[in-house]
Amino acid sequence: YFEAARLFRISAEQGHVGAQVSHGMCFRDGKGEPQNHAAAVRLFRWAAKKGHARAQVNLGVCFDRGLGVPQDHDEAVRLYRLAA
Repeated sequence: YFEAARLFRISAEQGHVGAQVSHGMCFRDGKGEPQNHAAAVRLFRWAAKKGHARAQVNLGVCFDRGLGVPQDHDEAVRLYRLAA
């Protein structure tokens, strides 16, 4: 997982939206990166703002569960609908 996280980070820093989501998942799950929900949210937001549906769903889950952000079910539903 460490090599994958390293490559996702490089690609994410270059603006690759899919890599931003994948790197966020590394932080969220603690695979290849130390678990850090705030870092995951930051990466999911970048990709979600670019219209990436999986990022919108992952960000919605963070709001739904209060991972790295205050729990906000309304925001979670908004993001889920945006991704649909």
